Amino acid sequence: MDTQNPIFLTNSKTRKKERFVPIDPKNVRLYLCGPTVYDRAHLGNARPVLVFDVLQRLLRHVYGADHVTYVRNFTDVDDKINATAMARKEAGAQGTLEELVHERSSETIDWYHQDMDALGAARPDHEPRATEYIDQMVTMIADLIAKGHAYEAKGHVLFRVRSYKDYGQLSGRSVDDMIAGARVEVAPFKEDPMDFVLWKPSTDDLPGWPSPWGRGRPGWHIECSAMADDLLWKKPLKQGRLSDAALARPHEFDIHGGGNDLTFPHHENEIAQSCCAHSDNANEVGFANVWLHNEMLQVEGKKMSKSLGNFFTVRDLLDQGIPGEVIRFVMLSTHYRKPMDWTEKKAQHANSTLDSFVSQTVNMEPAKDIPVEFLEALADDLNTSKAITVLYSLAKAKRFDELLASLLFLGFDFSTLDGGWVGNNTSRALEELVFELEKLRAEAMETKDFSQVDRLKTALIDAGVEVRMSKAGVELVSGPNFDAAKLEGL
Repeated sequence: MDTQNPIFLTNSKTRKKERFVPIDPKNVRLYLCGPTVYDRAHLGNARPVLVFDVLQRLLRHVYGADHVTYVRNFTDVDDKINATAMARKEAGAQGTLEELVHERSSETIDWYHQDMDALGAARPDHEPRATEYIDQMVTMIADLIAKGHAYEAKGHVLFRVRSYKDYGQLSGRSVDDMIAGARVEVAPFKEDPMDFVLWKPSTDDLPGWPSPWGRGRPGWHIECSAMADDLLWKKPLKQGRLSDAALARPHEFDIHGGGNDLTFPHHENEIAQSCCAHSDNANEVGFANVWLHNEMLQVEGKKMSKSLGNFFTVRDLLDQGIPGEVIRFVMLSTHYRKPMDWTEKKAQHANSTLDSFVSQTVNMEPAKDIPVEFLEALADDLNTSKAITVLYSLAKAKRFDELLASLLFLGFDFSTLDGGWVGNNTSRALEELVFELEKLRAEAMETKDFSQVDRLKTALIDAGVEVRMSKAGVELVSGPNFDAAKLEGL
């Protein structure tokens, strides 16, 4: 597929859709900025997870399951986590503040896993916690100071933004424009308003770690730089898993991404500090080769916010009885580079569609090969919307084994669904209606009165069910316009 149907991705850094060419086809490496684990994941948090889940599935298909390394981190150094830990300590909880922070983070990470698992998202190869990589962050900060890209001031260490000549390339703005339009933290010890924190001091009532600059904790941006470099460069280097092509591009990897709200300042700062930490006077080193950013999420046409009363978590929807597969289907129905609008109508449509697909593929073996048109859609900048259109075409053409193979590829594994899934209930309901229709037809053959048969057939067709009657028996197949609610009462 890579030669005949190459993968194209929109690179945020170049603002172009480009052919994806991995640094090393036998070791494709990608990094997604993960959640800050202080509470349940809201619906918007799920979008980059699903985008990268589809991406890593496609990459593993093209380059081999063992030739892709996918990292998604957990940020467990945060003031909101600290506040929860301090409240627990004041309430009498045993343990140090660091231990209570770890306890709270572990609890939230477990919630996150449960919710993302319910959406069918495969877990990454590595899920590092920031607190496990403090030593690597301290080493990177020390390198930046030694090279003149960072400085210590009143227990803080700050990055000199103007020391990196390409700062602003990702977001497309100059430093002066950023100062004029951005909310920057004003501090008397900063050399420049745009300089950002790499390390900050911790008081006795806050979690902290030892460093050359005193007890403290890292800034947000340095965390991802250190974890990405350790897991996507240093670790495979020690294991001897890097090709000559990869060794020629030290500290670089293939794809980095997240929501477009991270473009500035988080990703911009990651690029600056990483390139400066690993470059020297003779050689300049890059960072991520491709930057992938998804658009934001709306609810019923409005920005999701607590003030509007339309803010909810993934768990809220799951607890309402909305299957994770429905949430996944709605999310993937919109291209990742377009705003995604969650609506009740879309959820209902997704429910009916998946219900139809389940009934069409029940007890069927998936096709050995994934349909070419389906793969081509995904290879065209992860066009999941177009891929879903292909699913409808496969169903209409009765290519049900290929439909099932495509659904499985896209992360819809119906075999793992628990009893709450409407598709299972509907499949059983259709089976019962098959028996009912066969019974009515047998009676009609005796009485010559087919009015009851016609009545049930009309009701089924109205519900979007295709009725197939032959000498061999009756077969009911839910079609593209299937409405499970209309089966009730039949």
